[in-house]
Formats: sequence, structure tokens, C-alpha cells
Amino acid sequence: MPYPVVHLELRTANLPSACAFYARLLGWHAQTVHAGAGSYVVLDAGEGIGLGVVEHDAAVPSWLPYIEIDDIAAVTERARRLGAAVLLEPREGPAGWRGVLQAPAGEEIALWQPKL
Repeated sequence: MPYPVVHLELRTANLPSACAFYARLLGWHAQTVHAGAGSYVVLDAGEGIGLGVVEHDAAVPSWLPYIEIDDIAAVTERARRLGAAVLLEPREGPAGWRGVLQAPAGEEIALWQPKL
């Protein structure tokens, strides 16, 4: 069974401007969610895939897809064997584990393993 995309995260150098644009264009309103010592901005886009926005100093803003997987360690290792670079080793957060990979062609994806 293929692994599903469950979340998209916009990485932008101008979080307020991006949030305002999507609110005016599509009605996606930003909400800050506090978790532990940090916070995260989510966009309320209704039903479907979750959306978030983070400040990121990348030269070009981009959307990062989060793929839900069942074994982050095994999938990360398989990605390495297939030639991917691991940009963020799997790490645990309040709701699960995440990691970020760069595929051999240069695109990035995030892995997400929720806590059950």
C-alpha cells in the first residue's frame, strides 16, 4: 500500500505575508498552536490534508510534503540506500517522529510517524 501525504508545510522567509495571502485568496486562516516549549502555525483549510507554515531562510519558498509511514527508522535507512541525503535525522516530538530527506534529484520530503 502506498504511503499517504498527510500534511503540507510552507517554508517561507515571510510568514505573516504568506498567511495573509492565503487567507485573502483561499480563506485559509492561520492559527498558532502551542506545543511544549514551541509553537507552530497551522492554516485552517477545512477537511483534508493539514497545512502549516514555518519561517525558513530558504532562498525560494517551498511546500514540504509530509508522508505518513509506519517505521521511520526503516524508511530512512531505505532512503539512504536509494541515494537520498538525510537532512533531518528522525526525531521525536509531542505527537510523533519526523525526519526530512532530500531525494537524489534534489527535492525534499518529510517522513512522519505518529504516536499511536
